[in-house]
Amino acid sequence: MKKDFEEVIHLISQSKNQTYSIINKALVGLYWKVGEYIYLKTKRTEWGKSAVKELANYISEKEPNLRGFTASNLWRMKQFYEEYYQNKKLAPLVREISWTNNLLILSKTKTVEEKEFYLKKCLQERYSKRELERQIDSAYYERAMLSNTQSSLTAEQLYPRIKEVFLDNYVVEFLNLKDNFSEYDLQKSILKNLKKFVLEFGKDFLLLDEEYKIQVGNQDFYIDLLFFHRELRCLVAIELKITDFKPEYLGKMNFYLEALDRDVKKDHENPSVGIILCKTKDSEVVEYALSRNLSPTLVSEYETKLLDKKLLRQKLHELFENE
Repeated sequence: MKKDFEEVIHLISQSKNQTYSIINKALVGLYWKVGEYIYLKTKRTEWGKSAVKELANYISEKEPNLRGFTASNLWRMKQFYEEYYQNKKLAPLVREISWTNNLLILSKTKTVEEKEFYLKKCLQERYSKRELERQIDSAYYERAMLSNTQSSLTAEQLYPRIKEVFLDNYVVEFLNLKDNFSEYDLQKSILKNLKKFVLEFGKDFLLLDEEYKIQVGNQDFYIDLLFFHRELRCLVAIELKITDFKPEYLGKMNFYLEALDRDVKKDHENPSVGIILCKTKDSEVVEYALSRNLSPTLVSEYETKLLDKKLLRQKLHELFENE
């Protein structure tokens, strides 16, 4: 009986989401049209700033219960239209995300490329306002563009998009770790802030367990964190390290992945992937270690504090100039 009831709840939820999507498109479409109207009027010098203020007052008089049409918001609508109307690639995307998120992207991003990145991420990850703001403030775009994810050849052969899915560097400032933290502290803090951790890694990650036990022979072994990745359709084992990467870490991860694929992975799932998440790493050491590694493994590092966004933007600018 409860199963039947759950199906009805699912139908209600589905309908609510569809209704929200329709309303959002209509609302953003309205703001687009109002922005276009004001843009054309000001471009032809028919209107000045005072005209927009008078329009806001007129709307307030005629529609006293209508919110969001202040003079400043009307100017934002104009800016919104002006920013995207000539871009055939981005113009359809803005209607798919909320007006609040559109305003964040409009005000907090610098380039067209950055705007496109966050628009697509909003659609893919379904960011709330707070989540999107955190990603922009943590320079997620710059980090993604500068990322040089180091993975084994096997990982790249099995998953051609793996370097797009996983980053070379993750920022976990939300863990609020003290100096000289242990691996236990790191693991427990991640679990305590799991929603934020998944936001940083991507919402396709689903936690299966911490200290996941695998039994081989007469011995028990424990994987720090075991996730399932929806897009890749595979188990993802994460080993947490508070030191620089060491080549011997790979042997342990290879053992875990073999055990997962033999004893845990379901027939319809893809081979398991391992992530060794280190405090720091020497890229050359990682390259040597991975060159003959036969398991789909990646090595990434993490930062416990927000990175300097201006410095990252400068590095990205230099990278584009060199290219």
